[in-house]
Amino acid sequence: MRDHALNPFIKYLGRRFLFLLITYFIALTIVFILPRAIPGNPLASLLGRISQQAQVNPEYIRSVEKTLMEEFGLGKPVIVQYFEFIGKALKGDLGTSISAYPKKVLDLVIPVIPWTLALLIPSILIAWIVGNTLGAFAGYRRGSLVDKIALNTSLVIGQIPYYWLGMLLIFALTVKLKIFPGQGGYTQGTIPNFSLNFILDVLSHYILPSLSIIISSLGGWAIGTRMLVVNELDSDYVSFSEHLGVKSNTIFGYVFRNSLLPQVTGLALSLGSSLGGALITEIIFNYPGTGYLLFRALSTLDYPLIQGIFVILIASIYLANFFVDFVYAVIDPRVRLGQGES
Repeated sequence: MRDHALNPFIKYLGRRFLFLLITYFIALTIVFILPRAIPGNPLASLLGRISQQAQVNPEYIRSVEKTLMEEFGLGKPVIVQYFEFIGKALKGDLGTSISAYPKKVLDLVIPVIPWTLALLIPSILIAWIVGNTLGAFAGYRRGSLVDKIALNTSLVIGQIPYYWLGMLLIFALTVKLKIFPGQGGYTQGTIPNFSLNFILDVLSHYILPSLSIIISSLGGWAIGTRMLVVNELDSDYVSFSEHLGVKSNTIFGYVFRNSLLPQVTGLALSLGSSLGGALITEIIFNYPGTGYLLFRALSTLDYPLIQGIFVILIASIYLANFFVDFVYAVIDPRVRLGQGES
């Protein structure tokens, strides 16, 4: 009996894993192609730096360029570069950075990932929880003053772009009121440590970037949940419960729980789009995360660094999606049972 119930669940997870694996390889192919579509010589910044520092003659620069072309494999046919990139990515070798030569890409990316995750995950979860709760109350009290205020406010803030809201927060709370710092992850000149002063300093720099993500995302969640709750209130089980005299709070609990299932899927899908917003937010606030590092890599056409950042970020998003698929199948039996019927 137990094995019979488990098989559709495993089949569902297997299909999702295979789908994510295929899309991951497609994403790696796009990541390989896009940097090479940007016009310019990726070695130009490195050669320019060598030329300024060493004051060497042009012949020597040309020989250095030839050596670097061979080292980074840029002189090889594109198809050879592609298969070498895929092979190394699967082994965890993301190569050497061009702009920060001779540092390895992993040594540059790994230290900034915690900054992005610490900014992104709590902000998304707070926006998801607050937005869904607000939308559920507004939907359950549809037509009331609370519903009108919540709906109109959500419609307005849901249309505000990340970058515009970020600049607005900097202007209001940093430039005018001088409450929070508007740039960096901590005060310049400070050595990172685990002291209380440093933690408070990091939190003060954290509030504005996090607020810009939370406020921009909150409206969309509230509107979506409100619509789901309103549709759910027209269901037969709600009318039947009301005729039976079931308490209002109990009915609201059923409605809220049923309305929340699609939002769990929405949470997984929002990780990608929210990541894009976080990248822009990091650039605006000069925040030391992957977005700021990617901006520097794009500015210098650092192919290995661009590819390395995307390889890690896409893998993180797909793993998060797979985890949400797992949770979704656990909390909604229709998902795993539907796979069994098919």
